[in-house]
Amino acid sequence: MTRAHDHNRQAWDARARSRKRFTRPAGDDDLADPLRTVDGPGWLGKSIAGKRLLCLAAGGGKHGPIYAAAGAAVTVVDISAEMLELDRKVARERGLKLDTLRASMDDLSALADGLFDIVAHPVSTCYVPDIAAVYGEVARVTKLAGLYISQHKTPTSLQASVKPSPLGYEITEPYYRTGPLLEVKDSLVREEGTFEFLHRWDQIVGGLCRAGFVIEDLTEPRHADPKAPVGSFEHRSGYVAPYVRIKARRVESHLEPIASRTIWTP
Repeated sequence: MTRAHDHNRQAWDARARSRKRFTRPAGDDDLADPLRTVDGPGWLGKSIAGKRLLCLAAGGGKHGPIYAAAGAAVTVVDISAEMLELDRKVARERGLKLDTLRASMDDLSALADGLFDIVAHPVSTCYVPDIAAVYGEVARVTKLAGLYISQHKTPTSLQASVKPSPLGYEITEPYYRTGPLLEVKDSLVREEGTFEFLHRWDQIVGGLCRAGFVIEDLTEPRHADPKAPVGSFEHRSGYVAPYVRIKARRVESHLEPIASRTIWTP
């Protein structure tokens, strides 16, 4: 486990214990119509009952239980033991069945090839240096014709300032970098205490294609509110799109690894 992995494992353990953002379990409203909760675009069809589904880097007691409530056979993978315990707790309280595995999203060696019909991956690729390694592992554990639905922080959002200047939200981080972003305090778009990495569009979108997926759709979840206070997450989202959501389908059985890429190694 690299320094980044170990650092982020400890950071998310601490965030889970403190009930920080993204560690709040699913509630009654989330579970009332679970498939609609997690699949606003309708990419998963009318039912996922009986489908083998991997919730990747998605501990925290929310995503896994919601997919389980929708009838999927769910495995939740997360690097944080504390985040996974939140999933187990919700499952016990709600009478849901799901499996958990502590692992990093870029090393799924404990899982068999072609195991899952669906891989659901909320925003988290920013916590690993090499997104191509994540895609390679997802491709390996996804069945041919299986779906991979992932969300990512946009490069511009990670480059732009959190608070506006007189000129607006300014680009303060370089687009081409190999190390983690500078630490933040009280950020609305990043998680304090974690190492985060900026992935370029060619890595996010092109890397997905090179790993053996075909992109079927791409949306930008709308969080903008023109009436929101200046400097708020909703106000900033009107100028800088925070996330992108991608629907991709596994179409190749094998692809040679990328010959050269720059990876941050401490």
